[in-house]
Amino acid sequence: MIVLGAVAFFVMLGFGVVVPVLPVYVRSFGVGYVEVGAVVSAFAVMRLVANPFVGRLLTVAGDRTVLAAGIGIVAVSSALVGLATTYPQVLLLRGAGGIGSAMFSVAAMTLLLGSTPERVRGRSLGLYQGGFLVGGMAGPAVGGLLSAVSLTAPFFFYAGTLVVAGVIGLVLLQPADRTPTGGATPPTPLRTVLRDARFQVACLANLAQGWAGQGVRTALVPVLVVEVLHREPAWTGIAFAVSAVVQTLALGPAGRFVDTVGRRPAIAGAYAVAALAMLGMAFTSDVWILVVLLSAYGVAAAFMGTAPAALVGDAAGGRGGQPVAVFQGFSDLGAIVGPLAAGLLLDAFSYPAAFGSAVVLLAVAALFSLRLPRDSRPPA
Repeated sequence: MIVLGAVAFFVMLGFGVVVPVLPVYVRSFGVGYVEVGAVVSAFAVMRLVANPFVGRLLTVAGDRTVLAAGIGIVAVSSALVGLATTYPQVLLLRGAGGIGSAMFSVAAMTLLLGSTPERVRGRSLGLYQGGFLVGGMAGPAVGGLLSAVSLTAPFFFYAGTLVVAGVIGLVLLQPADRTPTGGATPPTPLRTVLRDARFQVACLANLAQGWAGQGVRTALVPVLVVEVLHREPAWTGIAFAVSAVVQTLALGPAGRFVDTVGRRPAIAGAYAVAALAMLGMAFTSDVWILVVLLSAYGVAAAFMGTAPAALVGDAAGGRGGQPVAVFQGFSDLGAIVGPLAAGLLLDAFSYPAAFGSAVVLLAVAALFSLRLPRDSRPPA
């Protein structure tokens, strides 16, 4: 659990370094904004395409091997992006990075769910998510400093942090053990998992999370700050930073809540709060109210990042790469389609309509979670 948290930190640190530089770097090849968007989308699209194959690969090569190979692919492709001389090279290399990212993320989640008993699964997922969040907060600041050196320096730094993450994983993670330990049950066949209400709730919740958090919020809030609230773009960074800090602080209590009170109330409550926060963003007229709403969303996101994944572990018997791959594919799908749908709704109608797409999905996920048993606590 601790090792995977450290791996997540270094992976997200490097990713955060590249985020503020990538659009500018792509523009340096003399292409338009559509081409910039294509590079950003290529990473997510290839993650989605690769997910089902990664699930099968885990049963052949093992969790640790796939995790290390995935990190290696992202490291090499990132370094080569810094050496690219044409736009098509950048596009193809970022797509390859998406494949490596899918390998790493599915393998890491499978390892995590399989190495922790049900009674502490929420807390272990909270620690893992914390590594991502802390790395993500530190990355953009480092990336801004490196961009002053050159536009390619962040890509080489990213490759370096991934090498560190890969070494940590290979050296410190224990060899895969396919026997059920720590209270975990044997792997459940995928067809059985797909019929499990817990897994169905988790997948719908992850679709809503990807659509709202990674898609609509990321795409619309920066535009809202500048065009509606008439503030400088820096305010977007401030608002997101405050939200990320709040989410990080809430991860510990969220994990304990998920493990002690139960998955059902965690999902129902968190997704309802997230829906209300997203609805408020559509009508806000003050930047400080927006910060408060984003912070409320951050608290909900702490539960949204732990409870659905814990349900997957419960339904899959603790281990199983294919269920994890399907689960993560729903989030990737939401992150890809969400911003496109929100943009179309904003062009055709209004901000409330665009944010409303996320509100509806979040509310549906909250209601759908009521299918879970009332006593959804893991065994003590």
